[in-house]
Amino acid sequence: MEQAIPLLILGLAAGVLSGMFGIGGGVVIVPVLVTLFSYELKPAVATSLGALLLPVGIFAVIEYYRAGKMKISVSAIIALGLIVGGWFGSQLALNLPVDTLQRLYGAFLLYAAWRFMEPRKWLADIRAGTKPVEVVGHETGASFISLLILGLGAGVVSGMFGVGGGIVIVPALVAFLKFDQKLAVGTSLGALLLPVGLGGVISYYQANMFNVRDSALIAAGLVVGALGGARLALGLPSTTVKRLYGIFLLFVGLRFLLQIG
Repeated sequence: MEQAIPLLILGLAAGVLSGMFGIGGGVVIVPVLVTLFSYELKPAVATSLGALLLPVGIFAVIEYYRAGKMKISVSAIIALGLIVGGWFGSQLALNLPVDTLQRLYGAFLLYAAWRFMEPRKWLADIRAGTKPVEVVGHETGASFISLLILGLGAGVVSGMFGVGGGIVIVPALVAFLKFDQKLAVGTSLGALLLPVGLGGVISYYQANMFNVRDSALIAAGLVVGALGGARLALGLPSTTVKRLYGIFLLFVGLRFLLQIG
């Protein structure tokens, strides 16, 4: 039990980022478990998914809902796709070599970092002396099928990498449905409230790669951290939140690519 406090702290930190960025928190949990807790990648993914089974973002979702930054109907449809996609993603991960999985993970995170940071626009803003502003999106309607496909894709990524799926959902909602950053974050967290990764967790459990105790400890930290992250994000301009997210993903993606060997 000497690792109980560090695991709680890990959950707390991941929860803050989850509440800020609408991710499940796995994008923090997985690399830290691998780097600091000597986990292999696949058990780290399994343990991360297990920690995200409980509604760890419930208090953060309440904060976004009260601020008018969550669409329940969109969250529900995406969640349905996540449940199915998570199982398929876990099957892909269990049958891929670890090095291949890490390269895919790292490359995916770098792509997401680029999309969120928008470095060319950021540089232009710096040159023009433009300060970050609150961007309000004018979201467009989306069909049931398109939202379900989004959930399926996010679920596959979740099952492969243990990241919860928000890392796909948020960029897609912003880019294709014109959600503002905070509305996308709140809606993503809402979709992740249900045990959408259950199929993936079962697959990893059957392969003896799931640590129940560590998942529970991380989940406890996630609950508190997500609330703090939500309040922090709601008080910042959306542009700032997006760029902070991009910087974070850049470092995590490089970490996974450089540690292959």
